[in-house]
Amino acid sequence: MKTTCYPRCGPHWLKSVLLLLLLTTLSTAGCRQTSRGVDRIAEDSSAAQDPDTSLTFNNLTLEQADDQGQTLWKIKAEQATYTPDQQTAVVQSPYGELYEEGKPVYRVQAKTGEVQQDGERILLKGEVIATDVESGAVLRGDRLEWRPQQEVITLTGNVRGSHPKVRFSANQARLFNRQQRIEVTGKVTALAEEPKLRLQGEQIVWRIKEQKVVSERPVQVQRVQGDQATDQASANKAEVNLATRVATLTQNAQLTLLEPPLQVTSNVLVWNVPQQLVTSDQPLTVVHRQQQITVTANRGRMELESRVAQFNGNVRAVSNNQSQLTSDQLTWTIPSQQVVAEGNVTYVQPDPPATLRGAKAVGKLQDRTVVVSGGRVVTEIVPQQELIPGG
Repeated sequence: MKTTCYPRCGPHWLKSVLLLLLLTTLSTAGCRQTSRGVDRIAEDSSAAQDPDTSLTFNNLTLEQADDQGQTLWKIKAEQATYTPDQQTAVVQSPYGELYEEGKPVYRVQAKTGEVQQDGERILLKGEVIATDVESGAVLRGDRLEWRPQQEVITLTGNVRGSHPKVRFSANQARLFNRQQRIEVTGKVTALAEEPKLRLQGEQIVWRIKEQKVVSERPVQVQRVQGDQATDQASANKAEVNLATRVATLTQNAQLTLLEPPLQVTSNVLVWNVPQQLVTSDQPLTVVHRQQQITVTANRGRMELESRVAQFNGNVRAVSNNQSQLTSDQLTWTIPSQQVVAEGNVTYVQPDPPATLRGAKAVGKLQDRTVVVSGGRVVTEIVPQQELIPGG
């Protein structure tokens, strides 16, 4: 027996249930004057006069519509128990659809559920599965709450999400279908596929239609090969384009690369993972952990595959031996340690003390083999002072 109920009608919901059950039973009874089904309906009707008495129905369909007649939700259940005084229906093995503007937006199922406050609040519990009809994203959790008037679905407890573009886990997920976004919070881990990028933080927003994952809180972004993280970035804010695999890191951005062994810091870093390219249009600092060379500049670009870095604007390169080079532009070939500086070049070394100025410089800071050329080259040599005994 299948019954359709309208909880939005308040106490009339129960009368609708009984009337529909009665009509269904009479239609199947034919010309029989009495039947067990009719007697049972009579008993239910009498019992319904007591507001403390619960009614149980099998194979039931519950649904609610708004004032314009558009469906808000539709839930089928193997069994439903309605308590009139609490205006609550407890359902077993519920499954159905949640609607917006008369169209199903999520398919849901769970072990148990509750329809509360005459349909103003839907709760699903135990192995909850919610499937986004449009994107195909599947979300799982321990508990789901749906308030039709607020148009927000909240999923809590061991939340997991899967989609061809991204997978994630968190403590809670809030689904805003009208804006096509999912907000996940609490120990969030999101993994984008091919090439793999892993995001970890306390809050991440997945903009489904834009194919972007955004965090407005401190977050880590890792490049994953196999099961190991090779390169790792952190920032106060981040945006990852799932289509292009480009991560934009802002506010205290830092990127630590495994090969070449660089640490890059800036207020803005753009990390193009497929192209193995890191760029910044704001002041940045790059440190080579093995060569112990530090470069600062107004802007920079690092090609990780060829291991060539280019810097522009107020460039300053300093070696651990205290030799330093300043210029307008600098190209750094990392494997060979060679630097090519152009524009307002100044090279300074402490031992032997010397300062060279010119239009261009080529050499290696570590070896102190820098040749300055072009235009009028100015060389300043500072002689060492001899120590005078007793002086």
